[in-house]
Amino acid sequence: MNKGKYYMTTAIAYTSGKPHIGNSYEIVLADAIARFKRADGYDVFFQTGTDEHGQKIELKAEEAGVSPKEFVDKVAGQIREICDMLNTSYDKFIRTTDDYHEKQVQKIFKRLYEQGDIYKGAYEGMYCTPCESFWTESQLVDGKCPDCGRECKPAKEEAYFFKMSKYADRLIEHINTHPEFIQPVSRKNEMMNNFLLPGLQDLCVSRTSFKWGIPVDFDDKHVVYVWLDALTNYITGIGYDADGNSTEQYKKLWPADLHLIGKDIIRFHTIYWPIFLMALGEPLPKQVFGHPWLLQGDGKMSKSKGNVIYAEDLIKFFGVDAVRYFVLHEMPFENDGVISWELMVERLNSDLANTLGNLVNRTISMSNKYFGGVVENKGESDDPAQAAIDADLKAVVTDTYKRVAKKMDDLRVADAITEIFVLFKRCNKYIDETEPWVLAKDEAKKDRLATVLYNLVEGITIGASLLEPYMPETAEKIVAQLNTQIRSFDDIEKFGLYPSGNKVTEKPEILFARQDVAEVVAKADEMFEQRRKEAGIPAEEAKEEEAVIDIEAKPEITFDDFGKMQFQVGEIISCEAVPKSKKLLCSQVKIGSATKQIVSGIRAHYTPEEMVGKKVMVLVNLKPAKLAGVLSEGMLLCAEDAEGNLALVTPEKPMPAGAEIC
Repeated sequence: MNKGKYYMTTAIAYTSGKPHIGNSYEIVLADAIARFKRADGYDVFFQTGTDEHGQKIELKAEEAGVSPKEFVDKVAGQIREICDMLNTSYDKFIRTTDDYHEKQVQKIFKRLYEQGDIYKGAYEGMYCTPCESFWTESQLVDGKCPDCGRECKPAKEEAYFFKMSKYADRLIEHINTHPEFIQPVSRKNEMMNNFLLPGLQDLCVSRTSFKWGIPVDFDDKHVVYVWLDALTNYITGIGYDADGNSTEQYKKLWPADLHLIGKDIIRFHTIYWPIFLMALGEPLPKQVFGHPWLLQGDGKMSKSKGNVIYAEDLIKFFGVDAVRYFVLHEMPFENDGVISWELMVERLNSDLANTLGNLVNRTISMSNKYFGGVVENKGESDDPAQAAIDADLKAVVTDTYKRVAKKMDDLRVADAITEIFVLFKRCNKYIDETEPWVLAKDEAKKDRLATVLYNLVEGITIGASLLEPYMPETAEKIVAQLNTQIRSFDDIEKFGLYPSGNKVTEKPEILFARQDVAEVVAKADEMFEQRRKEAGIPAEEAKEEEAVIDIEAKPEITFDDFGKMQFQVGEIISCEAVPKSKKLLCSQVKIGSATKQIVSGIRAHYTPEEMVGKKVMVLVNLKPAKLAGVLSEGMLLCAEDAEGNLALVTPEKPMPAGAEIC
């Protein structure tokens, strides 16, 4: 059944360097959505690619002693190799250095200028080179870039500007009338409260201080600002023409059904991009989803420490599908996920080797042992208890598609995979309930044994078919061993379509071999050590970021002084930005049966949605005070490193809200 077109994109990867696994997560997430939509009857077009202009790349190329084009050609090649290595099924890989894209960007810029949306002026402010963004002094957080926290430097140059405020009211109305437009909802609230409602400033859309960009064809001193260049890839890649001669493909596919991006660039995609489209008279994308980040669990990934994890590293250790499973399953819907070697091994052993791999192996082995591999459906059991067990298994198996489809409609991909593994766990439980090895001892129960094994094979076939979008190679291996094919989603809710009398493979393949966590960690350490040697990083320098910090000592206090302070564990139940401040967050913190409102200067380090659900250390009996006009009734304790980065102090083990810290 054809459910219509589905055009989806990832953010295009910036070619300033080779992406680590945290960057590569997005393409796997997008691929799982694209594959599921195809299986579910949609005509999918899936676009990804690379963002290749800007001052940062110009500087990187200069450091490397090559031209900017040579530099981006190399990195773009690495990014595409990673996409292919992770078995992603993109339909188009666009590069912003592609001729057709550059020509359309020039035409778009000129059109917007001629219709009065872009004007020429001068910009003076604080400039962040990594983000390629100008900021006013009031927008800085502790004197640093509000987006990345790095140093900003004064800069002044002639520039073209886009009249953002002209379209702001229209965009606010669109967001309010299309609740599905920005997801998750926390991202929507952030954009409205922090950017749109306070008022939009005009946006700088050209630069003259560097040359590596698309020239403004009617004023060649200027190159197009990287975000106007990069964002338009979503339409130029499918045939948009600013002169009104867009292709049939563009007319079919636009507007995009989904822009899948990282939460750090949500502002550009939900404010700048919709306004550019409004100015061009084009429909807005149906949905922008800002996914969380995948973070390294044992410390920050850093080239100077030589511990950066790349996709190929994990694939070498665990295989493609295990990596796909891990990054998809371990990413919460809104909060950041964590990756570590220990957690990878745990998931491999418990979920993949045991729950899934062992189930397939046992089922095939028993089919061969008891029936020479032939799988036959001998009908339902006359025993009411056994019939009830069968009915429950079938209900779980045939209902899984609906549960998975609902999760995928909401883009809750990790939850969708969990639902599929509920099916596999139910099949394992079915083995324990029916005890095939006991049935095999009684010749009179041979037909019952055959039906049990048939039900298992049918359940696994349906489970593997649902698993295919997430772990395509594994799904194909499973159905090949069962001597069948991936089941169409049109038939995924029907139980009993596996051909009775079919014969499974004689020797089941081990899908996932269990691994020893200590051995894996040791091999990873060896790999990082070898990488450090090749990069010429001394061992002591690799540990530099972990150096201790000495701070000025404060006067001694007595135990009585300390005893006056009351510390307890608090749970943050809600959090929002303080409107009149660029630095403050206001949290509602549950402490025992009470709730306190606490204002903290940590907005540069945590978003409101990241705060919710955290267990934190609270100084409870601090005298209340007003900060930026908001009452604060305590203090959240944080640690600070030499660079000014903050981290909330949290309990090592689960503790109830209100637990005393002593």
